[in-house]
Amino acid sequence: MKKKKSLLTFTLAAGLAFSSLGTQAIYAKAVESQHSQPFKVFDNKVINNINVDNIYNNIEYLSQTPRVAGTAAEQNAIQFVKEQFESYGYKTELQEFEFYGYTAPETVELKISDYSGELDPRSFTYGMDGNVTGDLVYVGLGTDADIADIADKDLRGKIALIQRGSISFADKVLNAAKAGAKGVIIFNNAEGVINGTLGVPNDDYVPVVGVTQEVGQALTESLSKGESRTATINIEGAEGGMKTSHNVIATKAPTNKNKATNGIVAIGAHHDSVQGAPGANDDASGTAMTLELARVLKDLPTNTELRFITFGAEELGLIGSEYYASQLSEEEKNRFVGYFNLDMVGSRDAGDLVINVADGNPNIVSDAAQESSARLNGEATPLELGGSSDHVSFTEVGIPAASFIHRPLEPWYHTPDDTIDKISKEKLQDVAEIVGTAVYDLVRPENQGPKAKKGEEKKLPHLHHEQEIK
Repeated sequence: MKKKKSLLTFTLAAGLAFSSLGTQAIYAKAVESQHSQPFKVFDNKVINNINVDNIYNNIEYLSQTPRVAGTAAEQNAIQFVKEQFESYGYKTELQEFEFYGYTAPETVELKISDYSGELDPRSFTYGMDGNVTGDLVYVGLGTDADIADIADKDLRGKIALIQRGSISFADKVLNAAKAGAKGVIIFNNAEGVINGTLGVPNDDYVPVVGVTQEVGQALTESLSKGESRTATINIEGAEGGMKTSHNVIATKAPTNKNKATNGIVAIGAHHDSVQGAPGANDDASGTAMTLELARVLKDLPTNTELRFITFGAEELGLIGSEYYASQLSEEEKNRFVGYFNLDMVGSRDAGDLVINVADGNPNIVSDAAQESSARLNGEATPLELGGSSDHVSFTEVGIPAASFIHRPLEPWYHTPDDTIDKISKEKLQDVAEIVGTAVYDLVRPENQGPKAKKGEEKKLPHLHHEQEIK
């Protein structure tokens, strides 16, 4: 964390920012601040009122248990957020939406005859329950051609052993099932376990598990020698179906009616987490910071509508924010100045703060945040191309948006160890100050008010799901 510097005036030229993970960096356009010492007073209206203990305590409350979308735990988090907004005096709305939800199985077992090594089988998201036994048959990469080449031309009643690669996991399973296989074992093409997904639900799937490259090579070698193997796959507790979640929306109308703009500025985060992870950093940290900035900005004079939003089902593919964006009227889209997204903003074990934009272009959100970070820290927060969070949904409907995250990610990402003891109050304070002052700069009455500038609507499906980085 860089030491903050007191700056009275400055001119910032932001150059090329490089990611610590090597992801694509963006040339940040030169930003010239017109603000001098009096503007520091407006920064202080935000900074002096941020209480980092509020953020930390709300993270602690939210991260007592995983908040998987569509579960009772997520509903408890939704009610907590709503009640917090209302305690600050906000008019608050719950926006309901439905989605296909999947719960991973409780039991994943694999037995192979005459094999004494550790198998450590893993399930695939959207995989189905089942208990099946059959002779093990190796079918290469599991393509149509591979399966057609096996001696008896089908897999009826057998378990297909397939190597990862060439085609999707789902296609491997469906190809094997079409040929009559009762189950599938997919082994990795590199070191480590497979944490995979079949992408979408499908009634034609057969039970499938993943194993390591080491296990797969040992089995293929055995089969190549003519040794017979029988495999049993047992999966229990997988559950799929339509579920309900909510977005929580708190709204503040402009307080200065005479100078009110027609614009909308929003701050938000996702309140759900992945299965098995308490999600202290991902994303109780962003949710708690959204709540604190709502409290801080509630009684400050503003000339632009403010919205504070927490989204459901982000971890399943930005479902809540995509629904929110789809429900905006054309009039609202045209009024939207920008959206500030807070996702994973407090881990002590992550790297430095970066600003992600989904379309590769700086915008009013990233510009305002770079100006505020330069004022507060002496240099602008780096700008990078990145998706896999709710800012993507806004970008897709033409609304300028950016996401705030630390990189590289912490080792505890999406694990049971994403707990409150890993949270840094210093990082929370830093991000809250940068985002809070950037937002207030846009909406304070002394400012003429930002002009909403709707961009081109575009679909970015490749940025909806987890990548190398979130």
